[in-house]
Amino acid sequence: MSEEPKRRNLGRGLSALLGDDPVSEAAESAAAPQRLPVSLLMPSPFQPRHVFDETALEDLTASVAERGVLQPLLVRRAPNGSGIYEIIAGERRWRAAQRAQVHDVPVVVRDMDDREVLEVALVENLQRQDLNALEEAEGYRRLQEEFQHTQEDLAKAVGKSRSHVANTMRLLALPDPVKEMVQKGDLSAGHARALLGNARAVELAQEIVSKGLNVRQTERLAKTPTAPAAPRPPKSKDADCVALERDLTTLLGLKVSIDVHGTGGKLSIQYQNLEQLDDLLQRLGRPA
Repeated sequence: MSEEPKRRNLGRGLSALLGDDPVSEAAESAAAPQRLPVSLLMPSPFQPRHVFDETALEDLTASVAERGVLQPLLVRRAPNGSGIYEIIAGERRWRAAQRAQVHDVPVVVRDMDDREVLEVALVENLQRQDLNALEEAEGYRRLQEEFQHTQEDLAKAVGKSRSHVANTMRLLALPDPVKEMVQKGDLSAGHARALLGNARAVELAQEIVSKGLNVRQTERLAKTPTAPAAPRPPKSKDADCVALERDLTTLLGLKVSIDVHGTGGKLSIQYQNLEQLDDLLQRLGRPA
């Protein structure tokens, strides 16, 4: 019976994969960079980043145009045997090289399976702080659920506190419209955390953005109790209903109200004491 593979320590496993492990001679020898045409590179399907800051990318493009790509990209051969290489780490440098019309870039080629690619891509981005809060939270979730890493493992691997990892992952519980505001940069992680569990999160998020509230103001706003809704004014009754109320009041000698609801309604007769009720029953032909 085959044994299930043991979950490796995340930080140690990444060191071996990236060639930073001093005891891994094979990894060290495989770290020699080579140059590949940018046309032979493609983004990895496991890339956790969905948003690339345009201003930062323009700055990097200017740097690449002047000095070239200084740090090698980490890549692997695409599993389909097409001769294309998937970018594990360094997609932003690849995008900048394309914009700067640089034809080839330095790369380090690694043989990695999908699991290793996802781990390296996620942690590399998290360590560089290249992800927005939602991308970071999703990265933690995938590492925890797909590879059984604990929050303590993740915290050590990316140099964060365990509470930071836990609080960031809580952002995944926000409503989708609020998540979109975080992804676009309209709301910070601090703003978003203040809205967790609030039934009016979407409404409050829109108010925060429109008023430019800071995190402290947002926390106060989120704790403000909702004012009760103003009672609706009663609908005016039509003339026939009013006339019928008047006729029944005269007939019975008691105040009669009629409330219409669609095709039905409610008839209310008010009495002030048991004698009036007994008299009403006599009028209706029922024994007391």
